[in-house]
Amino acid sequence: MSLEDDMEELESAEDFLQYFGLEYDQTIVHVNRLHILQRFHDYLDKGGESLPEDEDSKRQVYKSLLARAYADFVDSNAQTEKVFKVFNMPDPQNVFVALSDIKT
Repeated sequence: MSLEDDMEELESAEDFLQYFGLEYDQTIVHVNRLHILQRFHDYLDKGGESLPEDEDSKRQVYKSLLARAYADFVDSNAQTEKVFKVFNMPDPQNVFVALSDIKT
């Protein structure tokens, strides 16, 4: 099977980390699994054009990018890393509407 075929079978952050043979702390992964996978995806997107052609080299790049994504959350957290759009949205504004302004 190819690297792409193997990766299609992986479902969780733990699956990816185990597939690439990376050691991890289950507590960190449990809290940040979606953030780690999204960061990994973001790193792949940024370097997508410059990925090596041969599978062994590509596998090493994927492994290092996943290790980097995991490491981002070892000493940090989701709110600090702001991986998802929801963390980059402006604070909600309080809007007051008087009952007298509501018309039926």
